[in-house]
Amino acid sequence: MTTPFQIADEFTERWADLSPLAATGMGIVGRDDLCTDFSPEGAGRRLDLYRETLKQFDRHLSDADPDQSFAARVMHGWLEERISNYEDQKWARDLNHIHSPFQSMRDVFDVMPRATGKDWACITARLGGFGAMLDGYRRALEVGVSKGDTAARRQAKSVLQQVEETAAGRSRFDRLPGDAHAVGVDADEVEAAVKSAKAACASFAGWLRSVYVPSARPDDAVGEERYLREADHFLGMELDPHETYEWGWEEIHRIRSEMDKTASIVDPGKSVEEVIELLETDPNRAAATRQEFIDFISGIQKKAIDQLAGEHFEVPDELKVVTVNIAPPGGSLGAWYVGPSEDFSRPGSIWYSPGERERLPFWQEVSTAYHEGFPGHHLQVGTAVMEREKLCRFHRTVIWYSGAGEGWALYAERLMDELGFFEKPEYRLGLLASQLFRSVRVVVDIGCQLQKEVPKDAPLYPGETWNYDIAVDYMERVGLQARDVAESEVKRYLGWWGQAISYKVGEREILDIRDQVSTLEGPGFDQSAFHRRVLEAGAIRLDHLREELT
Repeated sequence: MTTPFQIADEFTERWADLSPLAATGMGIVGRDDLCTDFSPEGAGRRLDLYRETLKQFDRHLSDADPDQSFAARVMHGWLEERISNYEDQKWARDLNHIHSPFQSMRDVFDVMPRATGKDWACITARLGGFGAMLDGYRRALEVGVSKGDTAARRQAKSVLQQVEETAAGRSRFDRLPGDAHAVGVDADEVEAAVKSAKAACASFAGWLRSVYVPSARPDDAVGEERYLREADHFLGMELDPHETYEWGWEEIHRIRSEMDKTASIVDPGKSVEEVIELLETDPNRAAATRQEFIDFISGIQKKAIDQLAGEHFEVPDELKVVTVNIAPPGGSLGAWYVGPSEDFSRPGSIWYSPGERERLPFWQEVSTAYHEGFPGHHLQVGTAVMEREKLCRFHRTVIWYSGAGEGWALYAERLMDELGFFEKPEYRLGLLASQLFRSVRVVVDIGCQLQKEVPKDAPLYPGETWNYDIAVDYMERVGLQARDVAESEVKRYLGWWGQAISYKVGEREILDIRDQVSTLEGPGFDQSAFHRRVLEAGAIRLDHLREELT
């Protein structure tokens, strides 16, 4: 009889054939010259595969082998969600500021290999197919327009701006011919493909401007029903949004109080805001160049791996390498992680998008490095990729729930504090700022989408109903983000609702699971063993993670 692992192996190949851009991002090799069909027909072919495979897993949910049963349950849940998304026609309104098909088309080139002529042939082929991808995507969005089921206008305008930037003179694609020439590849074909892709973007931008933006829904908020459906997609657990909203405010007050104490250690005569201003402007506490910043983050990662490998975490040699990169201009601001390829020929990588800023302060970046790199996403994703005996292939390479994934990364920041790695008070202030930032996300995300009232004792806009402008002010003045970052972040939340809360909610769940396991095991509780079990499970639904560990 075919096992769940075998079913998953076959599904991984067929899924990658239908989703080659995602396959490249996930490190599944062999399709880097292919393009994803984002048309209604392409979505339908993926749906057929999901339904067919779901039936195969049905009979294995209670498999006698626990690893096989686990694989069947994880895959079954993932497939059910994708089928539900299709039936809800999410593919016909899949357009937002940070994570929708256009960003997938644009950003995939950042992680494609560029060392050989074959690599550049793949890049050229994919650029040549850019117009067809945009055409299919446009036809999918036209279905939503025809039914009055569109993304919010603010999201449409943001994507329009991104498409226009990709088509313009400062396009991130413009660097590709030079990069090809630098490794000895004839750049003429690359340059022609870049021109073709930019022309396709210009045409798509014209359609967005004339058709989609005027048709997009004017309101940002989606309401509780749709919010909870999407939150489950990210968290994988039942959520009480109203209790979570109140808890978010409690966390803001608690963390802010701790920040006051830490700031007084940095400079006893200054407030938190004044200390942050010092840390942001002091040239001795910042990288003067982007290369200096890369070297600083790389040093943090090396130190953490050297000191924790073998004592607190099992770290194979493949995971002792993580690269640090500055992303090309034109995308959303922030930091993120890209996992390794299955064979680790492409190592895991941290990416930073600092916008126009050249001088980059250090104080927040120590915490971010632990979050995005080791022992955060890099250890988490890499461990899953290596768990060939315990996890099926699709689980190892593709499945990712933000609740467990981002929850672990935020937990990792806290863990590094517990282990004493924030040796300077300003770095620990950066950790607390990270925690505060994620707490403000909770109240902003839920508050905006459910149209909740700002509490009467809140520091800004007490008693008013959440909206975009209030949210941006909160992210800047309470979440302590630069204004451009605050604007980008709020656009992200409004278009990708339910994801922003996954960091703090996921951390909360992992801490609660740790407490539960510690209580069950008593004096014999081994935190390192607990961490190993969390990592070996992969970034699964939080309710599945609790079941597995308790």
